[in-house]
Amino acid sequence: MANIVQKTRDYTTEVVDEMKKVTWPDWPQLRSATWVIILFVLIVSGIIFTMDVVVRALIGLIMNLFAR
Repeated sequence: MANIVQKTRDYTTEVVDEMKKVTWPDWPQLRSATWVIILFVLIVSGIIFTMDVVVRALIGLIMNLFAR
């Protein structure tokens, strides 16, 4: 049991030490990165939506050809 406690204490100490090394972005960097991510998500979702509409139309055409 003492071994688990010691390992947990060591792990927590290492995590705290590593977190002190992290350089956090300031507000302008964070705002800029957030807008880039939002724009990227909108572009990718637009591409996926367009692909979905095209594939759905093609499948509809194929189904209509063989349904007659």
